[in-house]
Amino acid sequence: MTKQKSPQDPHAEREAGKYEKPIPSREHIMAVLHHQGVPLNFNKLAKALNLYEENDLDALQRRLNAMERDGQVLRNRRNGYGLMDKMDLVRGRVVGHSDGFGFLIPDEGGEDLFLSFKEMRGVLHGDRVAARVTGTDRRGRKEGAVIEVLERHNHQVVGRFALEGGIGFVVPDNKRINQDILIPPDKYRGASPGQFVVADIIEQPTRYRQPIAAISEVLGDHMAPGMEIDVAIRTYELPHEWPQDLLEEIKAFSHEVPEQAKQGREDIRSLPLVTIDGEDARDFDDAVYCEPHGKGWRLLVAIADVSAYVAPATALDQEAIKRGNSVYFPERVIPMLPEVLSNGLCSLNPHVDRLCMVCELIITPQGAVRSYRFFEGVMRSHARLTYNQVAAMLVDKDAQLRGRHHHLVPHLEELYALYQVFAARRGKRGAIEFETTETYIQFDDARKIKAIVPRVRNDAHRIIEECMVTANVAAADFLLDKKMPALYRVHDGPSEDKLTDLRAFLAELGLSLAGGDKPEATHYAKLLASIKGRPDFHLIQTVLLRSLKQAVYSPDNIGHFGLAYEAYAHFTSPIRRYPDLLVHRAIRHLIRGKSVERFDYSFGDMQSHGEHCSMTERRADEATRDAVDWLKCEFMRDKVGEAFDGIVTGVTGFGLFVELKDIYVEGLVHITALKNDYYHFDPAKHRLLGERTSTVYRLADPLRVQVMRVDLDDRKIDFELVDHPMGDQPVRPAKSARSGKPAGAAKGNRGDKSARPDKTGTSSKKATSRKQDKSGKSQKSGGGRRSRKAKPKQR
Repeated sequence: MTKQKSPQDPHAEREAGKYEKPIPSREHIMAVLHHQGVPLNFNKLAKALNLYEENDLDALQRRLNAMERDGQVLRNRRNGYGLMDKMDLVRGRVVGHSDGFGFLIPDEGGEDLFLSFKEMRGVLHGDRVAARVTGTDRRGRKEGAVIEVLERHNHQVVGRFALEGGIGFVVPDNKRINQDILIPPDKYRGASPGQFVVADIIEQPTRYRQPIAAISEVLGDHMAPGMEIDVAIRTYELPHEWPQDLLEEIKAFSHEVPEQAKQGREDIRSLPLVTIDGEDARDFDDAVYCEPHGKGWRLLVAIADVSAYVAPATALDQEAIKRGNSVYFPERVIPMLPEVLSNGLCSLNPHVDRLCMVCELIITPQGAVRSYRFFEGVMRSHARLTYNQVAAMLVDKDAQLRGRHHHLVPHLEELYALYQVFAARRGKRGAIEFETTETYIQFDDARKIKAIVPRVRNDAHRIIEECMVTANVAAADFLLDKKMPALYRVHDGPSEDKLTDLRAFLAELGLSLAGGDKPEATHYAKLLASIKGRPDFHLIQTVLLRSLKQAVYSPDNIGHFGLAYEAYAHFTSPIRRYPDLLVHRAIRHLIRGKSVERFDYSFGDMQSHGEHCSMTERRADEATRDAVDWLKCEFMRDKVGEAFDGIVTGVTGFGLFVELKDIYVEGLVHITALKNDYYHFDPAKHRLLGERTSTVYRLADPLRVQVMRVDLDDRKIDFELVDHPMGDQPVRPAKSARSGKPAGAAKGNRGDKSARPDKTGTSSKKATSRKQDKSGKSQKSGGGRRSRKAKPKQR
């Protein structure tokens, strides 16, 4: 039988328009492979595509490399190219574990694949690979074998240099990278053993060889002040140096706003706008002004007009995209924009002219927005006030401060009155309010932690928060109404699985969450209000918080669940967040009378920016958390042997996370340190249950613990229980599930011989980390890192 000819390239015309010497399109290459029915080596594929000239063959090789990188085709071990979906392979990203094993998280979702130590030898944490399902273990979980590395994630590694037996290597600071990195003798760059270094990988690992690297930077001794930040910056690959083309570009900026830039803008310099921020703030994004308007108010929220200085496709813009946001470490900031802008021209400093984007809102006596408009303005801040100063003037009626700012007090009083109306309306709307504690670190002169103290919120914080939220809602409404491609701050409701677990937990306590399969924020808010005053309030609140997802950036508006708004955007912080700058550009485009079609960005562009900025936000959170964990370990090193009161902030199959009262440091009571019983993990009820005694440990339990070990390298603090929980509350006997294993229980006790971890990387023999996002959701993590307790979603 004569074999049917390969199909013709339906995209030949498109390729001809893109290249002087067109090559077959990706679609055509995949169609040919599909038609052939078997993998083809390079020569056979080239012949099937009628390519014979050297230039065509080189171009085909480049295209195949790109298709392999993107997971469209795969080259097997016989160098044959085949279609991924025809080879029964799973594509995904590797998550490593400090014990040597790992998991493949599929791109398309679904069950993870366990990767053995042997399979992990040729890959590193973060690599994208294609794997084949090889079977299941005795517990029915899928195991995989890595067939091809699609994309290498690690090109640089941060860690401590070691020299043993004449062999140099770097021990990665990221414990999810579980292989030491070999360093040839001529690549030491003068590093001494024990110092932190940055190493550029020159040969990636294979099944038979460790990765090889060259030291590119020596950071210094591990106990040097500020080393925790230097390491975090490089571990999380935070852009922190300004490229030369950007430095050349910013030379054109002066220290004052040019008169020409003020032309065509509304002049609001006479209005007594003020900034209200923390004592340690360095850049000022926003200023506010409020006056009576009829029986309601006129509110002006003026935001630094970064879009006037940072134009698309400039070096400034490209670097801002790369950074995504400013990163705030203890006593150090990695800004999104250079200081000439972030602390200078864009910052709304007092008594100087500044360009601004203004949201003017007319508010009814009931707190509803009757109308709003956006305009480009030029302003002059009349004062740089702090939250404490404003609270002292408005709440404490501080006579000295009120006298010093007498011309501002009437407008501040109007802001306070408006805030109280906003707050009442917020409650009626059903926005969720979690009671959480944010802390900050106080340092001594040697930059060692002196104390970790809670950050106290007052009504001045809440005034500014409500003003910013109101302007953000107006921005989202404006862009949505105009059908403008834009980034929204979206927050989805709880997943079906989380909701099922939450309802099971609440049922145990005789509580329920209204709303059926689709609860709304108001149902959460009503439940929180109903349990205030209960001794287990913090337990229930924590479980409610952890049932929610993390807010992200997306052009596809699905509303903001936590704030109970149908549309929400970030408009108020363009100095430190790139999504806000994109929102400003969209608004600026519209108020200048330009059509949506002529906007610089498409929906697809916004989709890409949203995914990237959501990633940079998570990256910043992880980097700062890592640096703080390092500092907290330093703080606790001289407290080994001391006993403290604490609260259980997390329950896992391998133990209890406990936060120490008053000093806000978290550590682990490993399950093997729980004496006199075998304990089973009940994830739905967030508890460990004793098999014989029915003793229960669960979230929010008060415990007294002793500090047993502090490991700075792994950011680990280990505790052991001191007798029994403090106060009058004994360890509680279980009311149910007295016999038999709870559903989903994972046994972890002194006698457990199992060396095979479960999907979260938990082993009964070794503590692992509990990495959290802002919703408190446990993340698969590779090793040893301790998380801070769950924080509320960023809005």
